Amino acid sequence: MNAPPRTTIARMNGLGNEIVVVDLRGSPRVLSADEARRIAGLPGWHFDQLMALHDPVQAGTEALIRIYNNDGSFAGACGNGMRCVALFEQRRTGATDVAYETARGVLASHVGDGAPGSRISVEMGAPRFGWADIPLAEPFHDTRRIELQIGPIDAPVLHSPSVVNVGNPHAIFWVEDVDAHRLELNGPLLENHPIFPERANISLAQILSRTAIKLRTWERGAGLTRACGSAACAAAVCAARLGLTERRVSITLPGGVLEIEWRADGDIVMTGPAELEHEQAVDLDAFLARAAA
Repeated sequence: MNAPPRTTIARMNGLGNEIVVVDLRGSPRVLSADEARRIAGLPGWHFDQLMALHDPVQAGTEALIRIYNNDGSFAGACGNGMRCVALFEQRRTGATDVAYETARGVLASHVGDGAPGSRISVEMGAPRFGWADIPLAEPFHDTRRIELQIGPIDAPVLHSPSVVNVGNPHAIFWVEDVDAHRLELNGPLLENHPIFPERANISLAQILSRTAIKLRTWERGAGLTRACGSAACAAAVCAARLGLTERRVSITLPGGVLEIEWRADGDIVMTGPAELEHEQAVDLDAFLARAAA
């Protein structure tokens, strides 16, 4: 009797953003939302996002990636997850420059020199600022700041966020101190606000200088996170669009620092580390059965 095929599954992180990579290339298998949730519930395999690698469709790419949040919902982008995938591939094949197909489009990655995983860059594509592209439930001519607030009308706790789509919908609230707000309470309310028909990632951003921002994020479908790469991209482009910073900034998140550049050609480049925690080859059906037990 032939042994069941083995699937490589890796637990990784990007600045503490918990990532699981499942390599399904060579298999027609597509994980369901329920299967993703079950993996997230296994000891040692909890994730903020799961990156499922499938056989490439577009020429010149290494894989088609489907991205799941830990509640089983789909994500259009995950910057920290893309850096983890780049490190996963570099460890597997030695390749340092690889492109992947995602719902966001084709994203190119580069694993730099130095300690393994210490410096990985991902081209995240161009931001979208149109209200229907974010999307919002109603038209806003200027998405640099929209009419949205939480708290008393005459003394709102948070108000007037910038909104943008960088693969996922993002709302950036500008505050004097990101640690002075209870994002664990306000994040879920704002994520599910009716203005966001597809929900949204909610961030608090504090301008430190023309080249530095401090950020905390409540991720759509995942909750509080130590780092969110797409939120860092969103904060950087929105700050530059408002004239608050230059187009190249350092973003300090609870898990560490990301470098974000909004290039002249419109694309965003994110640079930061990634780390492998553990990996194994599994019989995927048996692995999922254990997750269901």
